[in-house]
Amino acid sequence: MEINITLDKYKLLRYKFFKWRYETQLINKIILAFSFALITAFLAQIKFYLPGNALVPITGQTFAILLAGILLGKWGGVSQCIYVGFGVMGLPWFASVTGSTIGYLIGFILAAFFLGFVTDKYIRSRNFSRMLPLMLFTTFILIYIPGLVYLYYYLSTLGLYLNIVELISLGLIPFILGDLIKIIAAATIAKIITPKTSFGCEIDKTKSCFI
Repeated sequence: MEINITLDKYKLLRYKFFKWRYETQLINKIILAFSFALITAFLAQIKFYLPGNALVPITGQTFAILLAGILLGKWGGVSQCIYVGFGVMGLPWFASVTGSTIGYLIGFILAAFFLGFVTDKYIRSRNFSRMLPLMLFTTFILIYIPGLVYLYYYLSTLGLYLNIVELISLGLIPFILGDLIKIIAAATIAKIITPKTSFGCEIDKTKSCFI
């Protein structure tokens, strides 16, 4: 009985947070976005390079991007705009944006906006079985395609022209295992922390919404 009461209280708390986040004033949304930009910057410092690949590091950024979309909706995308924007202005949050990783940074913004939009608009997306493929798409399409395209361009400016196999071997394959672990962890967290009832203007809820 006590376990059920505790679980009910937790469900109510997570619903209240998401409801508040959805309806709160603009200034609070900006504060939330900026806070998650700081979280992303912190996780970006946790990085290491695989042997033989000194161009693109493995970092905790992807995990932060996925959680940004889940927790903040489209404002998760705004948080990544802040993160990238302040980096462009000179804050040492990541490697120089003129370097090999700029395409991945663009992908971070696209990924957070997409995941945030889907999470806020579809209640059914908030369980593990649906969130997992969403995060796989978000990571390996929305992040890696811009990342690989720019990586190819960057290397070509140095006189290095890779074929598709070489490019994928350099900019994707070494990171698959780490990203899969982060995706599974993020999808599990998303299932736990997201309410399974409507808190805003979801498309798949029974009641119409005109907000």
